Amino acid sequence: MSRGRLVLFSGLAGAAAALGHAPFGLWPVALAGFAVLIWLVSGQAGVARTGALPRTPEYFGQEETRARPGLAAWAGGVGYFAVALHWIVEPFLVDAARHGWMAPFALILMAGGLGLFWGLAGWVSARTRWPALGFAAALALVEMARGHVLTGFPWALPAYVWADTWLLGVVAYVGPYGLSALTLGLLALPMLGRPWLGGAGAAAGFLVLGVFLGTAQPVEQDRLGIVRLVQPNAPQDKKWDPEHAHVFVDRAIEFTGADARGVDLIVWPESAVPYPLDVAAPTLSRAAAAADGTEIITGINRRTDAGDWFNALIAIGGTGLVRETYDKVHLVPFGEYIPLRIDLLRAIAGFSGFGFSPGDGVRLIETPLGRALPLICYEAIFPGHGRSAARPDFLLQITNDAWFGTFSGPYQHLDQARFRAVEQGVAMIRVANTGISAVIDRDGRIVGALPLGEAGFLDVPVPAPSAAPTVYARVGDGPVAILLIVLLAGLWWLGRRNTIANRRASS
Repeated sequence: MSRGRLVLFSGLAGAAAALGHAPFGLWPVALAGFAVLIWLVSGQAGVARTGALPRTPEYFGQEETRARPGLAAWAGGVGYFAVALHWIVEPFLVDAARHGWMAPFALILMAGGLGLFWGLAGWVSARTRWPALGFAAALALVEMARGHVLTGFPWALPAYVWADTWLLGVVAYVGPYGLSALTLGLLALPMLGRPWLGGAGAAAGFLVLGVFLGTAQPVEQDRLGIVRLVQPNAPQDKKWDPEHAHVFVDRAIEFTGADARGVDLIVWPESAVPYPLDVAAPTLSRAAAAADGTEIITGINRRTDAGDWFNALIAIGGTGLVRETYDKVHLVPFGEYIPLRIDLLRAIAGFSGFGFSPGDGVRLIETPLGRALPLICYEAIFPGHGRSAARPDFLLQITNDAWFGTFSGPYQHLDQARFRAVEQGVAMIRVANTGISAVIDRDGRIVGALPLGEAGFLDVPVPAPSAAPTVYARVGDGPVAILLIVLLAGLWWLGRRNTIANRRASS
């Protein structure tokens, strides 16, 4: 196969794999895409003419083909991220006259840059005893690294294609990185030299997981109380406009003041109050009066005397005074701050206004429903976020998904929130400016939700947490990382030993 065809087919396979994510949810297509990409990277296509199935990296021995596995994997990553993350252009289209020209470059750079992680996995796999299994393990490991390098961006993990299936429950035991590794590893089994045996193993693996999780009957869950979700639906191009901002605040106050008998907590979305905290007292007093004694949690920007700004979550008591404050810890690169304060990057990104500072750290806050782990927007995409804190009674995410458009971004963000709930074995209260606001139970099911792009409020019961922390909540990602590293090291050692033996035999 020519290099051009290899790049094309690998890119198409990666794009097909991305169709497993919301809003498509085509997980069978995603599995086929991942399988084809593993096959291409491991060299199956390159040796199909001879009928041989490569068990060693020998077929990459020639100089002109040495870069092929990494190139194929990179192309697959580019196709995957270009489809899965195409919503990345949406923030640039909010003010299209100023920033619209940057949208295609943002998508190209994002897909190409994240594809380098996959390219590294392909390069590593070519040096292992069984390249198919080596690529699956290396890809799972670099996906884990993607969640940490340069502050991390673990969006669109392979595991997320299972969001609407029975396999979602696996993350309570191994987390999303572990589920990604299981998925890729099982798909690689048919390529280990005995297709019938590998295929049977892959089918058996998925069958066991399906029986284990699919036959479990939903258990009725106790509840912590009732929460009111307030969704003002402020378009991003009007949200901060002085002529329109008050409209959405008034709308949130109106929803807050509707009959709230039996409601224990009212939650507004991220930055729902468009004024800095130090000048927002009149607005907070109006909101407290409308709530008539019920506590409100809302997002707001906060500044200090030293000039630092924070993207904050606050709890407002019945008198309108701020009772709790949490400052966002995990900031969005180029969105909420410029890495290393590089002025050139600030100019290129069209970054205007102020940058935020990170908060002091992850911690729980007390609410009328119990202890909550606050998550502001982007923080909910990180598996295991908050494991350093004590176990919460529920997760509380406030977000402004208006940045993500209306096609895929908000739905993918919601799916990741569902994973966080299952990982920790606790419910999540999720309130988004333009939607999708929802209460999610500890099994990842949506208890009640407000649709995307509609203003409104909804009173929803909040399910209680599981009796004990999940396995993943207790052990985190460490065991999966260690297993993948040991597996890759073993495959590399076997590959090295086999190469040396072949050289001796031929000399």
